[in-house]
Amino acid sequence: MPEFSLKKLTPRRIVEALNQYIVGQSAAKRVVALALRGRWRRMNADAKIRDEIKPKNILMMGPTGVGKTEISRRLARLTRAPFVKVEATKFTEVGYVGRDVDSIVRDLVEIAVDEERADAAEHVRERAEQRAEDRVLDALLPGVPREGEEGKETREKFRKMFRDGKLNDREIEIETSAVSQLEVLSPPGMEEITSQIQSMMQSFSKERKRSRRMRALEAYDLCVEEEIGELVDMHDIKERALESVEENGIVFIDEIDKIVDPGASGPDISRHGVQRDLLPLVEGTTVQTRHGVVHTDHILFIASGAFHYGRPSDLIPELQGRFPLRVELSPLTVEDFEKILNGTHACLTAQYKALLKTEGVKLSFADEAVRAIAEAAWRINERGENIGARRLYTIMERLLDDISFDADKMKGQSVVVDADMVAEKLSALTEDSERTSYVL
Repeated sequence: MPEFSLKKLTPRRIVEALNQYIVGQSAAKRVVALALRGRWRRMNADAKIRDEIKPKNILMMGPTGVGKTEISRRLARLTRAPFVKVEATKFTEVGYVGRDVDSIVRDLVEIAVDEERADAAEHVRERAEQRAEDRVLDALLPGVPREGEEGKETREKFRKMFRDGKLNDREIEIETSAVSQLEVLSPPGMEEITSQIQSMMQSFSKERKRSRRMRALEAYDLCVEEEIGELVDMHDIKERALESVEENGIVFIDEIDKIVDPGASGPDISRHGVQRDLLPLVEGTTVQTRHGVVHTDHILFIASGAFHYGRPSDLIPELQGRFPLRVELSPLTVEDFEKILNGTHACLTAQYKALLKTEGVKLSFADEAVRAIAEAAWRINERGENIGARRLYTIMERLLDDISFDADKMKGQSVVVDADMVAEKLSALTEDSERTSYVL
């Protein structure tokens, strides 16, 4: 998916971008598009009122496999916003054994730091590779000076040989930093002290050097990573990551319906307790991470659930109010399945074609076969558990099982999947109603 600046991402353009990957669900796409555009509007609003404008958190309702997670993930990827997906059932109330909800923000910060460091590394990679190459040449040519006509000529000769891969297996002795790999663990609330200890240990270890004997190519890769570490400014990276989380972060809370108990009364550490702990996080609070303090006031929270056995109104009232935008995603139709198979970017049939192309097999699907697969998926979902688009994976694997198994012996062959093949392969799944109860 192409990346855009927030300024260029109008709601209509966001929906168009999502349409390339996700079939249907126009209401949900419209809601998330408005939420994302609202961020740009807030950042460009008058400074006196900017901090008072809160994000409009979203609650998605609908059966599994209809695109709730994918819409959120693609939305984050569109603007390269820090994104984390969590399951509400993984958390317990503070004070009990299990993960507390603050760990959601800590995970989001770690993801943002990794992404910022990767971006910074790409900007300095060319310089790092050049410096790493010089270090490897120093080890390959001990005693040969970098300066001087003769030294330069010799080094350039070896540089060309190394770039051509002729010296990859040559063993050299090279000095590297003795960086400690020890990870310091700490209880919640001690992240800042832990970060200081970790930084102190790394600073101390970087000053120590040790000689290692290894292949030239392995030494080069190691030196590139070391040089990148020297060239990037981790303090700057952490600052940008924290700002990105606070201004652009997206948290997707899945299975929120599983912490709803319509018939329960009284405290419950795994349900009502988690709901109560989510309140300050969603409304806006301060979370201490090992990279610094994060304010969650402007993080966008998207919650989702199937709500088969409960309703959004069964959430505690305070939490309901934190998700003012609600949208219901509709079950997938036969036409939707057909588009998922053949009508989106990197659609399912294109994926299987690419996989079998690696074995030299040319796979193609007749139009009537695509329609038959879509109808089979819809019919099985109607008779058994409705698992949405995930049903297509089961069907496609069953349909192409023999071809995939014998693909190494079919190099150069062309295989056309037609309606007769679909009927033959899937008849047991579509006709045996008892069997469909046990097939994912």
